Amino acid sequence: MSDPIQAQYVQRMNRLALVIDEKLNGRRKPGRPRQLAFILLTAEFGKIDGGRVNYISNGERADMIAMLREYLARVEGRYVEPKKGMQQ
Repeated sequence: MSDPIQAQYVQRMNRLALVIDEKLNGRRKPGRPRQLAFILLTAEFGKIDGGRVNYISNGERADMIAMLREYLARVEGRYVEPKKGMQQ
């Protein structure tokens, strides 16, 4: 797997991720869990199709992949809301 962020964007995306996480979850304190997860994707204009997408998040990779899959299913009209009391 290639690096999730192109070298020229690492510093900016890391700073953005820290700011976003703090705005969503407050300052990090030992023992206080975060409540909101996020994913930040960036791409250069004119290079989105067939280009490179840069990725950063504040969550575990597997959880973020699941979040992306659900989001894509929703925007593509493939997601069906589970009935109450039913597990997926």
